[in-house]
Amino acid sequence: MYSHDTFGLGHLRRCREIAHALVERYKGLHVLIISGSSIAGAFDFRARVDFVKIPSVIKLHNGEYTSLADHIDLAETLQMRRAIIRQTAELYRPNIFIVDKEPLGLRGELEQTLVMLKSLGATLVLGLREVLDSPEQVRAEWQRSDALRKIEALYDAVWVYGCERFWDPLTGLDVPRSVRCRMTFTGHLGRSAPRLQNPTRQELPKDYILVTAGGGGDGGPLMQQVLAAREYDRSLEFPLVMVLGPFMSSETRAEIHARAKRVPNVTVLDFERQIESIVLGARAVVSMGGYNTFCEILSFDKRSLLVPRSQPRREQLIRATRAAELGVVDVLEPALADDPQVMARALRRLPTRPLPSALGTPIDLGGLESVQEMVGAYLDGSVHSLKTSVAM
Repeated sequence: MYSHDTFGLGHLRRCREIAHALVERYKGLHVLIISGSSIAGAFDFRARVDFVKIPSVIKLHNGEYTSLADHIDLAETLQMRRAIIRQTAELYRPNIFIVDKEPLGLRGELEQTLVMLKSLGATLVLGLREVLDSPEQVRAEWQRSDALRKIEALYDAVWVYGCERFWDPLTGLDVPRSVRCRMTFTGHLGRSAPRLQNPTRQELPKDYILVTAGGGGDGGPLMQQVLAAREYDRSLEFPLVMVLGPFMSSETRAEIHARAKRVPNVTVLDFERQIESIVLGARAVVSMGGYNTFCEILSFDKRSLLVPRSQPRREQLIRATRAAELGVVDVLEPALADDPQVMARALRRLPTRPLPSALGTPIDLGGLESVQEMVGAYLDGSVHSLKTSVAM
């Protein structure tokens, strides 16, 4: 599996969930994740799941990339990543290679490896979250890299980790019929309760509302908005648990800790490796609406308020808006959330809004089971890899 990991935890966590589901289902299967996450080593991996760390590249708030190492420029970092990925693939010789989100990898770093693996008969799968970005942004990015033609040439399957009625990540693109025929909407990747409860939960108050911003790199404003609402309306006395995330800046982290100490019933955690256990114990969840948190909200049937970012990508805004249309979440645009009075009203409504389950099953959460079945079809030989049909 390949996870480019330039910002946040989403790609690595999604790959890890899929890998764990696969080794649990197939006892002879081994999974190796190639990851650019700077904190991949902070997570536990099950037996027969391992990872190779490639040099980290980070995405800035303006959407541009830079090397995490100050003494190495971006081009040199990408060259190292490309070489490590190719050599790892040559030595590992995977039967199946699942690529998360980026069809050709970061700045095309996967293309040579994909061609090589295709020539060796490996099955190549592109896994896409249900929302990539606005149709205009996806079209512009994919046109620049000629992504659709290369997907048609190289990939045996395209798995969309969502349901078709929720959102089509390729909306607005002129997708060849040959690619559409290879697309499968798996359903969202539902989560199960952790086998071992995190000891952190023993220290948390009862009936808390969780405020989480995923990796936290752009989560400071959400935390500040919630604290401002509590400062504005002191009658909001329910406990808050705020998980800041590992990528929040030290300055923002210190400011939130200091501010939270002045507000009653607020617990601040810097980082939680097993966030599922914290979501499971929450009365409700306030988040930005990233893919993994959204899946956890639905899987554990939690009331939620989403405050999505809209820059540099509109992914969270699209997901939150669509989920609100289906009635499973409340949504507050960031500009409105800046008003403490508006945010306070939204927080007051949250504990009594209907549970997502009250609406039946508007969103399919069977994605992991679908992925297990599809991998099984390749393993038992009932599905075969395609031959390269388009000149590269």
